[in-house]
Amino acid sequence: MTDTRGQQPSYETYNGPLPGERAGAQQSAGPYHPPQAYGAPAPGGTAGGQTGAVRRPRTGARTTPRTRKARLRVAKADPWSVMKVSFLLSIALGICTVVAAAVLWMVMDAMGVFSTVGGTISEATGSNESNGFDLQSFLSLPRVLMFTSVIAVIDVVLMTALATLGAFIYNLSAGFVGGVELTLAEDE
Repeated sequence: MTDTRGQQPSYETYNGPLPGERAGAQQSAGPYHPPQAYGAPAPGGTAGGQTGAVRRPRTGARTTPRTRKARLRVAKADPWSVMKVSFLLSIALGICTVVAAAVLWMVMDAMGVFSTVGGTISEATGSNESNGFDLQSFLSLPRVLMFTSVIAVIDVVLMTALATLGAFIYNLSAGFVGGVELTLAEDE
């Protein structure tokens, strides 16, 4: 392969200005002083035709911070990533549902709700030959947790499917109307 750029300067021995520097600018040991809007006052009291005009910073003024804003548009939602995220969130919600049902059952059992309500239902549904409906055996902890787990699994499947379907529907509608516009602001 042939280099068609021609003669290039050697960077080891290059002493010229770097990109972004002005040619002829000397590196001084002191701090950088930017150019002033007004010249220094002359001994006669005038500087550039003005009388004693020296630019000084305002000390007591409060400046409001500038907030950068950006307007963005959500043009497309990837259905595969929506499905993955909704699956993980629905699993977390299912686990929370099972744990909440177990805690609620234990609190209600410790307060005696099942025995009190179960005794009332047994008296109302019982006769001389039978004891009636036994609520405590029907609402035992294993049966409640099994029912809650089935509901949580159905919830995981439905939430994942509905979120993925929602991503497809959003992509179709965003093609027609352009998507959702967001305004993002940067805090300082």
